[in-house]
Amino acid sequence: EVQLVESGGGLVQPGGSLRLSCEASGFTLGITFSNSGVSWARQAPGKALKWVSVIYNDGDIEYEDSVKGRFTISRDNAKETFYLQMESLKPEDTAIYYCAMPQFPPIPGNTVRRNPNDYWGQGTQVTVSS
Repeated sequence: EVQLVESGGGLVQPGGSLRLSCEASGFTLGITFSNSGVSWARQAPGKALKWVSVIYNDGDIEYEDSVKGRFTISRDNAKETFYLQMESLKPEDTAIYYCAMPQFPPIPGNTVRRNPNDYWGQGTQVTVSS
């Protein structure tokens, strides 16, 4: 079964940077990392889990409006790993960040509706505070 393992969260001051990584494994016949879409979602305290960014399986990339120009999603198919580079971080970026390989293409900014066939990382805390 596909497993996603995240790393890279932590505490950072406003204006700082962090890079989140999500390493995938366990692909079986019929499912390949390189042909699958990858996504990041986040849940701020007291708020719903929402999609932040996605690389669709055709290679197109989308971001939620509040992170455009500051966050960059990328992937390394050889390493079966994808990333979220976060720059110019703001206190409102504080959240638990999850990597995912959802069954259906997500729309950044929308609330997450989990599907039984989605794959999710364990989540990593990002705190932006002085």
